[in-house]
Amino acid sequence: MPQSASATKRVRQNEKRRARNRRQLGRLRTKMKELRELEAPDEAAALMNDVKSGLDRLVSKGVIHENKAARYKSDLQQHVNSLS
Repeated sequence: MPQSASATKRVRQNEKRRARNRRQLGRLRTKMKELRELEAPDEAAALMNDVKSGLDRLVSKGVIHENKAARYKSDLQQHVNSLS
């Protein structure tokens, strides 16, 4: 339990940021799942660009680590390449 007003505010801010980060990451995971389920190469390539930009955005905001984003991009690109 926070003892000071600033600690209480910090708890509120952390909860708000955590909720925002979880929402953003959830949206991206949904797109990644859609990409893995696609069979058409052209649709997959279009969605891949969207997923890449989303990953880069989350890295720049500090939601996920740069290496984790690189690993996701690599795995998904291999999947897209296997479709064509």
